[in-house]
Amino acid sequence: MTTAMHLSSQLAVNVLDARSLLSAFGVLGVGVVLFAETGLLIGFFLPGDSLLFTAGLLCTGTADRGLRLSLAPLLVAAAVGALAGSQCGYLLGRRAGSTLLARSRSARLHEGANRAEELLERYGYAKAIVLARFVPVVRTVLNPMAGALRVPVRTFTVWQVIGGLVWSLGLTLAGYALGSSVPNVDRYLLPMVAAIVALSLLPLASEMYRSRRDAKTKEACG
Repeated sequence: MTTAMHLSSQLAVNVLDARSLLSAFGVLGVGVVLFAETGLLIGFFLPGDSLLFTAGLLCTGTADRGLRLSLAPLLVAAAVGALAGSQCGYLLGRRAGSTLLARSRSARLHEGANRAEELLERYGYAKAIVLARFVPVVRTVLNPMAGALRVPVRTFTVWQVIGGLVWSLGLTLAGYALGSSVPNVDRYLLPMVAAIVALSLLPLASEMYRSRRDAKTKEACG
């Protein structure tokens, strides 16, 4: 009976909610979600930023009395999921990136693909690969786009490892540090997660603003 109830709770998990994912799957779920978000195009909707930050908070034992994670295994799972997923996405892109995107009907996914290609062209491989980690959807599609555009394997690997470690470990440790220093942090969890999501969208908003500004400038000059 207990096993059936536990299985039922896992099947009822809300994949868009970080706390729901962590309650159902724990540290292992972090690695799986990050792998799916960064390696598989179907994972573009997953909450990577808020998941990492919330998981870090839960390592302090102050954010949720019913759930506490261990920091060391969490950091390992986050890093492995983020790095392995990105590399997998790149390899898929080299083989069938254009085909996979063409089959998708998601406007959001195609917009992210266009943004990823613009980042690669505007900033070059190294900077674009690192920056993409902090932009939802773009961090999903940039990896297969890089593969499809034949970014050198060594270049992609080096910079995706750097960006992946900064992103995954940085957000996790930020959540852990905040949870360790702020009493009763659970009262502010939802606003903080909302702030993290909003901040993660700033690079994309900034790029959209620059693109529109440049387009208007060209029209005015023309």
